[in-house]
Amino acid sequence: MIEIVAAVSAASGAFNTIKAGFAAGRDIENMAGDLSRWLGGVSDNKKADEYNKKPPLFKKLFNAGSVEEEAMQIFMAKKKAEDMRAELKQIISFTRGPSAWDELLRTEGEIRKKRQQAIYDQKERQRKILEVIAICILILVIGGFIFGLLSLWLNRGY
Repeated sequence: MIEIVAAVSAASGAFNTIKAGFAAGRDIENMAGDLSRWLGGVSDNKKADEYNKKPPLFKKLFNAGSVEEEAMQIFMAKKKAEDMRAELKQIISFTRGPSAWDELLRTEGEIRKKRQQAIYDQKERQRKILEVIAICILILVIGGFIFGLLSLWLNRGY
């Protein structure tokens, strides 16, 4: 699962690097890697929000007490991402013109589609596999317990 704190940290670090780059006079083309890291962090924040709305089975069972805390983390991450996006739009529009921002949005859409297909699908498969393994182990443990009880009950008369 995607960690909210890690996603916010990655997005913030990349954003601070982008701001420093613009302040130093670097071109947007030279900061493509930083922009990609920022876009990835923002995308991870959105995915964390989706996971929060539809959590895995074991998270529902064993981590129910921290729902409010996680909701607050996701809310704050969303607001921080919105603030960073607004500031980045101003910086890019000022230095490269409004068409550069539109181009960045198109690029962001393409990156998001590729990431969702590659990374998030893989993480979802991993999560499902772990759930199936955990359920199988749980069934084996319960089955072994029942088998043990039955063998004790059948052997009680001897």
